Amino acid sequence: MSARGTLQPRRKPSQERARVTVEAILEAAAQVFARHGYAAGTTNRIAERAGVSIGTLYQYFPNKDAILVALIERHLAAGELLLRPLFEELVERPPRLREGIERMLHALLELHASEPALHRVLFEEAPRPPWLRARLERSFAQAADALAAYFSSLGEVTVADPRLAGELVAQCAESITHGLVIHPRSDVQPQRYVVETALMLERYLTG
Repeated sequence: MSARGTLQPRRKPSQERARVTVEAILEAAAQVFARHGYAAGTTNRIAERAGVSIGTLYQYFPNKDAILVALIERHLAAGELLLRPLFEELVERPPRLREGIERMLHALLELHASEPALHRVLFEEAPRPPWLRARLERSFAQAADALAAYFSSLGEVTVADPRLAGELVAQCAESITHGLVIHPRSDVQPQRYVVETALMLERYLTG
C-alpha cells in the first residue's frame, strides 16, 4: 500500500448513519489528541471516547495517522472558510495598510486559538505526507497572491516585488500567530504582538 493510502480513510461514508459515525470519531480524536498528545492518543482511546468499537473505527480509518490527517484537512477547510472572505475584501475594497494587516493577524489568531492543544498536535506532531504538504503550499500560495494584489493596489506600499512581499508577510504572520497561541507567554498579551507585528510589516512594506 502506498504512503498516501495508509493515511487516507478506508472508505468515504455515503449514508447518514456512517457520516455521523465518522464525525463522532473525528470529534473524539480531536479531544483525545488535545488531552493526551500524539503518542498517547491511541485508536483505543479514540474509539472509547467516540462510543464505537475498535473494529468500527478501523472500518473507516486504517490507523491514527489517517485520523490526524482527516483532522488537518478539516482544519484547513475551516481556515479557508474564515480567510477567503478576508482576502477577497482586501483585494476588492482595500483598506489602509495597517488596518488590512491587523485584520489578517486577528483572523489568524482566531483560527489558531480554536483548540490550541489540538492545533499543536496537528501541526507540530502529525505526519505530513507529500500530498498534504502540497495542499498546504497551495493554500499558502493563494494567500500570498491575494496579499500581492492587495499591496499592488496601495500607493503607500513601496516594495519592488509585491508577490515576494506577499510570501514573506504570509509566512511571518502565520509563524507569529501560531507561536502566540501554541506557545503563549504569560507576560505579553497577543494584542500587543498584533500591534507590534503590524508595525514591523508596515515599515517593511513602505520602506
